[in-house]
Amino acid sequence: MIYLDNAATTKMDSQVLEAMLPYLSESYLNPSAFYQGAVKIRMQVEGARRSIAEKLGVPSDTIFFTSGGTESDNWAIRLAAQLQCEKGKHIITCAIEHPAVLNTFKYLQENGYDVTYVGVDRSGRIDLTQLKESIREDTVLISIMHANNELGTIEPIEEIGQIAHEKDILFHTDAVQTFGHIPIDVDGCNIDLMSVSGHKLYGPKGIGFLYIRDRRRFGRLHFGGSQEKGLRPGTENVPGIIGLSKAVEIAYDRLEQDITSVSALRDLFAAEIKKAIPGVCINGDNEHHLPGTVNVTFKGILGESLLIALDQSGICASAGSACSAGAIEPSHVLIACGLTPDEAGRTLRFSIGRNNTPEEILKTISVLKTICRV
Repeated sequence: MIYLDNAATTKMDSQVLEAMLPYLSESYLNPSAFYQGAVKIRMQVEGARRSIAEKLGVPSDTIFFTSGGTESDNWAIRLAAQLQCEKGKHIITCAIEHPAVLNTFKYLQENGYDVTYVGVDRSGRIDLTQLKESIREDTVLISIMHANNELGTIEPIEEIGQIAHEKDILFHTDAVQTFGHIPIDVDGCNIDLMSVSGHKLYGPKGIGFLYIRDRRRFGRLHFGGSQEKGLRPGTENVPGIIGLSKAVEIAYDRLEQDITSVSALRDLFAAEIKKAIPGVCINGDNEHHLPGTVNVTFKGILGESLLIALDQSGICASAGSACSAGAIEPSHVLIACGLTPDEAGRTLRFSIGRNNTPEEILKTISVLKTICRV
């Protein structure tokens, strides 16, 4: 199998699995218990929290473990909006956000909030002028993703954070596609809330975290015990937390190495596909993009047909976000960027990771050339 869908999920690193195994067997105690063995596990959980916080350069009490990106997005957006409803009920997001964000905004809109959806240019970059003009006296939250999951386009979150900071508006960013893949400066970007998912950075599924700069301005996700300082109660996913911490450690240790190697594979893919298949168009921003994501519109062949043919050759790619699999409508991301429904239907996403090789890239191009009968 040639796996080119790393934006959907990544293969868990063997070191991550090794770190998790003891907590799936002998170290099974509930970290909320008072006996010595449980206290030791509690210390391991807090050690994992500190380790992640250190990588971000933030206090450990700003990291709250969740089940992943969707939960973190929901918690951040819903609570940030609802707890500030007396100040205002106007909230801002972007037209190309992940469904976890867009559907939370839709829920709030159905419950009395006024939502502005800021547009993007052809490359998927947010219109900062439109963002500034959208801000009102009653604006309480701006939520813009760090990088788009379909295009790989990186948004100008430093400028967005500055705009929000100057107006005392909370700024949330979905960093599921970027954390552990490119540098993030939460202070420099004035990020108040940030969502992260473990399985996007070679860690386990079912674990992530929400960074909360100031929990005094925030509220509990649900009701229960004292876990996660009472804001997100429930018995901790200890193996997941340990695995996430190890995945973050590995990602930061090899960050520059991975950026260099994965970017080289992406450049190889982009160059070779344009040479091999006439009429293809690579979508996204030429300068501001993730190291491994290539979004390609083909000429004269449906993306679904391409995916089936690639799968038969043992190659995994995607027609867009994994969370939109089975959707009948064309990608909302591509439509927002100005592609026609027909063009969107002829588009695939190839997302390259640290485990891919140049040989796999060249084999994929060769298979695509055969499928397209070039």
